[in-house]
Amino acid sequence: MSNLKAISPIDGRYAKTSEPLIDIFSEKGLMRYRIIVEGEYLIALSKLNLKLRKITEKEQKLIRSLYDLSDTDAQIISDIEWRGYKNIKATDHDVKAVEYYLKDRLGNTSLKDVLEWIHFGLTSEDTNNLSYALMIQDGVEVILNKLNEVQKEIDLLVKANAKLPMLARTHGQSASPTTFGKEFKVFHARIDRQMKELRSKHILAKLNGATGNYNAHISAYPKTDWVKFTKAFVADLNKLNPKTIKLEANLFTTQIESHDSNIEIFDCVRRINTILIDFDQDMWRYISDEWIVQKQVEGAVGSSTMPHKTNPIKFENSEGNLGLANSLFEFFARKLPISRLQRDLTDSTVQRNYGTAFAHSFIAYEYLLKGLSRISVNGTKVVEVLNSHPEVIAEAIQTVLRREGAPMPYEQLKALTKGRKVTLKDFEEFIDGLKVSDMVKKELKKFTPENYIGIADKLAGK
Repeated sequence: MSNLKAISPIDGRYAKTSEPLIDIFSEKGLMRYRIIVEGEYLIALSKLNLKLRKITEKEQKLIRSLYDLSDTDAQIISDIEWRGYKNIKATDHDVKAVEYYLKDRLGNTSLKDVLEWIHFGLTSEDTNNLSYALMIQDGVEVILNKLNEVQKEIDLLVKANAKLPMLARTHGQSASPTTFGKEFKVFHARIDRQMKELRSKHILAKLNGATGNYNAHISAYPKTDWVKFTKAFVADLNKLNPKTIKLEANLFTTQIESHDSNIEIFDCVRRINTILIDFDQDMWRYISDEWIVQKQVEGAVGSSTMPHKTNPIKFENSEGNLGLANSLFEFFARKLPISRLQRDLTDSTVQRNYGTAFAHSFIAYEYLLKGLSRISVNGTKVVEVLNSHPEVIAEAIQTVLRREGAPMPYEQLKALTKGRKVTLKDFEEFIDGLKVSDMVKKELKKFTPENYIGIADKLAGK
């Protein structure tokens, strides 16, 4: 289908941008993860002391060769589910379709005698929750890699502007000066904290049957330690798919794994996105104030009617996509931990939208990077604006006067500055009239908007 006919812009306008996520979150991607889970489960079963024979190394390679799912293979699985395939009638069940596909592919091989061990003792949710766990593992890895790029770009801004003094604004009003680099550092540190939190998470996964008690497994092999098997199987999946976030066996479930650990991961991504919305909005304001200028791109149009404009559309696009992603992550958090009694199916269609939330996040990060690649800080303008607000040194003067025991220094500075446009000359005259030592007066006259930055430059360098 042409991208121009796609309903979702993820698969249409932004298809190229979201391409790294296609093999992970698409229906074909979900099919592939299910095949991996079913294949590894069959191999793992063969290593137990069951009536299932040992699967040879060569046969293990044969099973694992099916993990490289082609478009044609994926279509066959879809046909099994919806239309039927060969002598297989339509299942109207996506996991059963994968099981039948595996039996069809292995039916003419040396494994034809073990076909009924595929999906042995499992409910579809055993396959699904592990498949989504692998999916989230891979999806988070892509997200983290892209966020590392964002962090590198922000860090460049931190280092380049660590000592550039700028006017701070609290409540939109002029406030004690800072440096541009330190303000970028705030965002870098906030994101870094959440990324560390994200990397520390585990995804809980189950392999315990229709209501979480190993009923079917125990009925066939009551002496087998299925709990031990589950833990070993999940550990082996981590080795097969070595990613930052690890899987962990959950032994206490209903038919479904409760999704709580998924939500914890999504909440980390959501918090990162919220921080980046804050960042996008600040960048928008800096561009509006001409503290940051955008590079001109030949041929690019800023407005269909106003030729002079260069709009901050990359940051605006990023902000919009972050909001869309977060609305989904918030819905996941409200919906997925809730399931009627031992299982209802309302989570199934919701989980299929994991990729939508990840894709909007990824698109946002890409557009943020594009925006950052087209800007430069207008240091001259930043310092010029700062120096036009000498009132900001009133805080410094009244604080030193407090130290010296001068009477009502705050009130004196308030009378001098509040609601008035003052100059450094006004401060000089004010200082000359103070009843303090000449040494203190000399100290007070050294304050300027440019040097009253505390340790902002040092904080930016940490």
